[in-house]
Amino acid sequence: MGSMEGRTILVTGASSGIGRASALALSSAGADLWITGRDQGRLEELAERIRERGTTVHVAALDVTDAARLDELARRIGEDPAGVQGIVHSAGALAHDYATSDDGVEMTVATHVLAPFRLTWRLAPVLRAAGQSTIVTVASGGMYTERFDLAGLEMTPGDYDGVRAYARAKRAQVLLAHEWSRRWARDGVRSYVMHPGWTDTPGLATSLPTFHRLGPLLRRVEEGADTAVWLTSGAAGEEGTTSGIWLDRRPRGEYYLPWTRPRRSRSADGEDLWRWCARRSGFSDSDVPLQ
Repeated sequence: MGSMEGRTILVTGASSGIGRASALALSSAGADLWITGRDQGRLEELAERIRERGTTVHVAALDVTDAARLDELARRIGEDPAGVQGIVHSAGALAHDYATSDDGVEMTVATHVLAPFRLTWRLAPVLRAAGQSTIVTVASGGMYTERFDLAGLEMTPGDYDGVRAYARAKRAQVLLAHEWSRRWARDGVRSYVMHPGWTDTPGLATSLPTFHRLGPLLRRVEEGADTAVWLTSGAAGEEGTTSGIWLDRRPRGEYYLPWTRPRRSRSADGEDLWRWCARRSGFSDSDVPLQ
């Protein structure tokens, strides 16, 4: 991975874990940054470390499920002459108890699906105008256990299971990543999804304590973030690849369990998910054109 000087990258979920490690690695490569997260104090501490390296950083403390705050962030970025040439969607959490966002959307879907969709759509003019930009979505190997099923994506209080909800949302993220590439690749937008493997993050310790007990068998957070940073640099595109799911800087299969394979084409599922996200985000069809 070469220098990223002259590029500005937005990293969500930068307060801790993969997002924080990604932001630090990107700044070490020379990138300027926008960082978001819910913890103002942690963001400011991270920003100070980044500034010590001589790169510019803008801080935006917010919850990604807050649509108004996301729209305001996109407006601020759009008005900045530097714009952004990349997004790392790292914000996320596995919740064991059912909850909804202020908009009434089940929280796992609101965080992992609708928030990235909204933010990326709002920033689409900036990303497409850049001539060469990159969207990287941090998914999870947990998605391999679930088939994409739009009807079952948003679970109800009666059937809610936090682990399954998380896996379904992560599977949907893979489909969204493909859609961004399908729609915008000709404008120079590369879209990838990666999973970090079993990585020692605060989120893992909180949400899946049994796996966290693996201790030394877990990856360091810097190792988990490496592929996201590498993809953001555009290195995969140098190999002629503009999309796909990745682990350890290598493209990987999307299905390993036969019952998780799609019943329809990826483009059909992707189109349905796109329009569903548009409706749930309050966009009209004219707001979200096919191309």
